[in-house]
Amino acid sequence: MTDGASDYLTRLRQLTHIGVALSTEKNHAKLLELILLEAKEIANADGGTIYLRTKDDHLEFAIMRTTSLGIALGGTTGKEIKLPRLPLYDPVTREPNHHNVATYAALQGVSLNIPDAYHAAGFDFSGTKKFDQANGYRSMSFLTVPMKNNKGEVIGVLQLLNARASTHADPVPFNTEVQEVVESLASQAAVALDNQRLIAAQRDLLDAFIRLIADAIDKKSPYTGGHCKRVPLLTEMLARAACAAKEGPFAEFNLDEEEWYELHIACFLHDCGKIVTPVHVMDKATKLETIYDRINEVAMRVEVAKRDLELAWRKTRGKAKVKREVLDAQLAELDADMEFLRKANIGGEFMDDASIARVEKVGSREITVGGVRRPLLSKEEVYNLSIRRGTLNNEERKIINDHIVITIEMLEKLPFPKHLERVPEYAGGHHEKMDGTGYPRGLTREQMSTPARMMAIADIFEALTAQDRPYKSGKKLSDAMKIMGMMKADNHIDPELFDLFVKSGVYREYASKFLPPELIDNVDEEGLVKIVPKPRLMKQPTQAPREAARA
Repeated sequence: MTDGASDYLTRLRQLTHIGVALSTEKNHAKLLELILLEAKEIANADGGTIYLRTKDDHLEFAIMRTTSLGIALGGTTGKEIKLPRLPLYDPVTREPNHHNVATYAALQGVSLNIPDAYHAAGFDFSGTKKFDQANGYRSMSFLTVPMKNNKGEVIGVLQLLNARASTHADPVPFNTEVQEVVESLASQAAVALDNQRLIAAQRDLLDAFIRLIADAIDKKSPYTGGHCKRVPLLTEMLARAACAAKEGPFAEFNLDEEEWYELHIACFLHDCGKIVTPVHVMDKATKLETIYDRINEVAMRVEVAKRDLELAWRKTRGKAKVKREVLDAQLAELDADMEFLRKANIGGEFMDDASIARVEKVGSREITVGGVRRPLLSKEEVYNLSIRRGTLNNEERKIINDHIVITIEMLEKLPFPKHLERVPEYAGGHHEKMDGTGYPRGLTREQMSTPARMMAIADIFEALTAQDRPYKSGKKLSDAMKIMGMMKADNHIDPELFDLFVKSGVYREYASKFLPPELIDNVDEEGLVKIVPKPRLMKQPTQAPREAARA
């Protein structure tokens, strides 16, 4: 075998090896660097540049290397290339720009092998000559190759500068054998870059779809929209703390780029099922609220009852001699009952039996409306005003609970690729509890992934501290952490993740961003970490939804 044939075979083998590397590299900057460095090595070129074509018909500098001058810009260097873009068409006349060798190659789709730029006719190398003068350099041979994808579209240009016979030799022209190999490399590189662009476009489409859902929920309910934006932030903060752990249960925990994206997607979609939850249930601020708060209707009926008392007194005062003081006491009692109903309507942590009995008693009082005698409160109003905790009745609570079932159903219908296949599991587990009493599937800690358990903690803490809920006020930091400490003791949240949440300071970092200063108080971190969860019994998962709290 001749030396020339041996060199050509070596280049082909190198090209095959490069092709494999190009097909597996996922990082855009590294891929560009790989393409250029391998092309420089194949051609033994001193310098090289890759231009990428933009949507507005320009060639943009993506990466530059010149070995003898120590120039390394773009790629993984993090150093920006500040040279202006090259227009493919005149901005005024729209005439094709054939003056520049790179734009000519892109427009015509042909390679240009120029032995000496200083004696090349038809192209403007004035910029090159200025560069040479400023840097004491001599640009001579240029090999400019269009990068075409599998559709024949030029997506960029690979340009090599100053071929050398040996490391320190003077520049020589690029020979035709080298040009063929570089053209083959440019073709493979274009396909690899185009595949990356397609993947990036798919990711952008998925991100846009997620933002679309988040925006729809936000427009439907700004309260839930705020929740959907804060839970991802908090979950990712906790995940970063776990990745940074050098010892303890999370010393080996780590997420690669694809796993971070998978978690990101799951976080933003964790409440997508709420898009079908009625607003009057999701944002129910008071017990009697539907489309509006019906407490004002109750107040009008109380005024009717007071009117009836007044009329009855006026009719009988001459005969029965009912004292005004008795009437005033009856009116005052009605006012007190109305004030009680207003407070009961607000909802709270607990409503005792005596209060519920009072609601029933007040509700049974008869008034005359439109000539018809009726109770002051309907059965439905008594039922709602007797809600012991919060503002949701049992039926409304089930509607709220079902949002997670709908979330899982929606996500499981999507054909997620393999690297996103755990999105439904992550997103669907944030209402599960470590002892299996959560919902909708009653999973235990062992049946849940670490990211799903992280999201459960983030979802609870955000709900406890949120300042934008119409149905409750946000708690002080110490109160929120105390409640979570009790949930740790009851095996409702992951104890190890909660300890990390405390020790890493993630909870306080989040509070500094989203809680007003007056609610950020001292927290007994040592006491929270020392809490020992109660022993728990192992159970099998169930598909039946369980009780829930509104996030």
